[in-house]
Amino acid sequence: MRKAASNEDSGAAENSTAGEEKAKVQGSQTLLRGLDMLDQVVDGPIKLADLSARMGLTRSTAHRLANALIDRGFLTFLPREGYQLGPKLLQLGFLAQSQTDLVQIARPHIEELAQQTEDTVHLGRLDTDLALYLDKIPGRRRVDISSRVGDRHPLTSTGLGKALLLDGSEAAWQRTFTADQTSGAPKADYAVWLARMQDYVAKGRSFDLEENEDQIRCVAAPIRDASGRIVAAISLSSAAQYMDDARMETLGTNVRETAERISSDLGWSSRAKPGRR
Repeated sequence: MRKAASNEDSGAAENSTAGEEKAKVQGSQTLLRGLDMLDQVVDGPIKLADLSARMGLTRSTAHRLANALIDRGFLTFLPREGYQLGPKLLQLGFLAQSQTDLVQIARPHIEELAQQTEDTVHLGRLDTDLALYLDKIPGRRRVDISSRVGDRHPLTSTGLGKALLLDGSEAAWQRTFTADQTSGAPKADYAVWLARMQDYVAKGRSFDLEENEDQIRCVAAPIRDASGRIVAAISLSSAAQYMDDARMETLGTNVRETAERISSDLGWSSRAKPGRR
């Protein structure tokens, strides 16, 4: 009798464990479905029929999951329009942004870029009307790049500064260019500078063709946050002898892709593309 009882207890324990594991799996699936649903409403309100079709769920399952997300504030429902992101995500977004350390997030990416290219990589952001250098990874070549962390350089003569300006209007560019020329930036012809900037916008990256420092060339690209706004930039610099036109074009792709990976870590998506200001 005791042995039978023991077997019954063992069977009950096994059934309980199996039930717990099944519940965990179902819970994980529900969580993943909830996250997938949030992804589906990123581009704006979506009706229940479209939402269920996109996710491959029945209308009743999609409706139940959406209501659970509404209860938690992750979704809201607009009559005649559908579901859209809720206020809880705004709160979490602001908290995440306040806890973000740009230098820490970018560091592994710019270290990898410097290692792959053997050139010097900078990270910087806009500081009033100048480009502020936040980080620097020295290259392996015997090239002296005079920049230092904490330095501020003109926006219109540096690759990094131009990358920070890529979303600007031509009127804003002209004001910045004039201010830089007045404050002592290397002399330049505005028509030539403007034509280059228009090309840089089209290609999503910028160059410094020995404009800021003699015999030093640079390739740069913007970093964007979740809103799509440019919040920083990275640049790759080396001696002109290592940076012929063909290599700069190739590096333009490498630098832009590195900047996009950093942007993704900041919450950016290629779908977030604000117009020029």
